[in-house]
Amino acid sequence: MAVDATMPTTVVSAPGTGSATGNKTASTATTGIADNFQTFLTLLTTQLQNQNPLDPLDTNQFTQQLVQFAGIEQQLKSNEQLKSLVEIEKSAQATQALVYVGSNVAVDGSKAVFDKSATWNFKSDKDTTAQITITNAAGQTCYSGNFSLKQGNSSFVWDGKGVDGVQFPPGTYTLTATGKDSSGNNVAISTEVQGIVDSVDLTASPPLLSIGGQTYTTDKIKRVVRQTST
Repeated sequence: MAVDATMPTTVVSAPGTGSATGNKTASTATTGIADNFQTFLTLLTTQLQNQNPLDPLDTNQFTQQLVQFAGIEQQLKSNEQLKSLVEIEKSAQATQALVYVGSNVAVDGSKAVFDKSATWNFKSDKDTTAQITITNAAGQTCYSGNFSLKQGNSSFVWDGKGVDGVQFPPGTYTLTATGKDSSGNNVAISTEVQGIVDSVDLTASPPLLSIGGQTYTTDKIKRVVRQTST
């Protein structure tokens, strides 16, 4: 009858090299067989010494099982380390987002909050006369007109007045711009919203910047505009 060796219940890891006030997890004992290769040898030789000559153990299969088990545990530990790296990255993202609070930034988008004025930035592939339409949250057209765009970047500042001079109230407005060249072909025009970052939602992942009631991730920021006094 074969006799099974008793597997050690605790394997103590090597002493930590960090300070006494460092991470306690790195210096505590672990119960993993993968922490000490000597455990493999002890368990294997004990099984071999107590095997039944009439029913010998398949040592190759047994060794493969031990190695597979060790590999799994090492993977679990790698996952723990990756989790720590993810937490560090989240902290870095939060710090980066907080830097933008109070800054005047431009982000991809077509919705801007009007309060005395609203600013949109354009980027056109070529010179064109763009048809600009501004609508409110209900879809009502508040302003419509033509605006000459040069190739590259330009800005449009709306004072909240319609073509007929009617003053619209503060709120969220959407701008659309379409343009054609001299041959009547469509010209690609991208729009950006410019505004002040008033807060950051750190509970979201990644953190969300609030600009006039709209939220954006930091990767949407195209430029930071320096405040100037008039």
